[in-house]
Amino acid sequence: MKPIAYVERLNRFYQTQGFPPYKWTVNETAPLTPLQKPLSRCRVAMLTSGGVSCGSAPPFNPQARNDLRLDTVPSDTNTGFFAINDDYYNHSDADRDINCIFPLERLRELAAEGVIGEVGPHHYSGFMGRIYIRSTVVNEAAPALARKLKEEGIDVFLLVPA
Repeated sequence: MKPIAYVERLNRFYQTQGFPPYKWTVNETAPLTPLQKPLSRCRVAMLTSGGVSCGSAPPFNPQARNDLRLDTVPSDTNTGFFAINDDYYNHSDADRDINCIFPLERLRELAAEGVIGEVGPHHYSGFMGRIYIRSTVVNEAAPALARKLKEEGIDVFLLVPA
């Protein structure tokens, strides 16, 4: 079986939508930061890029380009209180169970079982894709998020891409 040419297919799809050719980021190295304490004592938060918005927040624009919007989601938010505003992927399963793309209940269960120490006070939704201004993400948006996570004492940050 021949592997799926994901990057090539994605570029063709976006070009039919009027997007310029995407310049993929290539990281030659990635820093590894070992946990400083056992996972069972870590505070965990997450970020979804799946276009998930709280019912009280304005919906994400699924056709937006360079949308660096980042919503803060309180950890105790009811999982029935979300909408998915993205046409990039089939989210019919996530529409039925938000935990497919934003596993709040699973994190709560892991904390209750003692697998993780605790769930952080906030989670995040944003960076939906179609971001062509990577330098702004790398130099501004991501460091700002990292500062928030540090202020909240987050030890483990999960990225849940769409």
